[in-house]
Amino acid sequence: MKMRYLSLMALVAFCLNAAEVMITGTVVSDNTKYIGARYLGYVKEVYVELGDEVKREDTLFKLDSAEFDIVKEQANLALEQAEILTDVYRSKLDEIRREKALLRKRKIKDATFDIDDWTENLEITAEHTSAMIDAMQAVVKHASQKVKEVSLLSHYLEVKAPSDGIIIQKNLHVGDMVMPGYPVMILVDLDKLEIEAQISEADIMKINKGDEVDFEIPAIHYKGKGWIKAIVPSANPMTHTFTVRIRFKRRNAKIYPGMYTKVTFHFSDPEACDSENARKI
Repeated sequence: MKMRYLSLMALVAFCLNAAEVMITGTVVSDNTKYIGARYLGYVKEVYVELGDEVKREDTLFKLDSAEFDIVKEQANLALEQAEILTDVYRSKLDEIRREKALLRKRKIKDATFDIDDWTENLEITAEHTSAMIDAMQAVVKHASQKVKEVSLLSHYLEVKAPSDGIIIQKNLHVGDMVMPGYPVMILVDLDKLEIEAQISEADIMKINKGDEVDFEIPAIHYKGKGWIKAIVPSANPMTHTFTVRIRFKRRNAKIYPGMYTKVTFHFSDPEACDSENARKI
């Protein structure tokens, strides 16, 4: 009876004993920014170097503004001309109104004076002038919008950091031509680091999202704990592995993207508790 009890206790201890799987991984940033310019242009100034830490809204580089200055000057000139023409037509309309008032006064003084032909011509001219004023006001509105657009575009000549981080790649120098949409810098956020690892499909059923894991970064002799953020549901057909992303808190300033890591997953081994093993114990 005593031996049976000891065997049962050994079985329970064996079942509760957690199995381990150790794999290797790499530190990556969950917030990597590929930075480029919105417009074609030549680099006028570069304010950062490779490895520099930057803050959000820091200016990274600036493009030559010669072409934009010309466009901005043309837009301002078009707006100024439209406003001048609007004032001219308004003055003309005021002049017509004054002339109509003078004709009425003359009619009052001289009852024989016929103002019908005069007023008819003035009315036609006034309607035409009013229509021109409306048209010029529309032109002024369009020109004002154009000035605002050009002013907004000029802000894009200064490329700023979209978030805090460190510059890990820089492919431009003063005088280089930058193509729109082509990344010339890469910025990573050091506050959102994760570990990316590959786990065998044979072990995929043993882990779950949210499980705690141990990891080690040998280069800096750092050990810590993290938790499984995601298991990418797509196996690599060549290696038959799944990608696992592990989130952790960066408690050491020397942890950088690209570092080699060792990750240990803990799980209970269900095969240890089957009836076959139980009978053996």
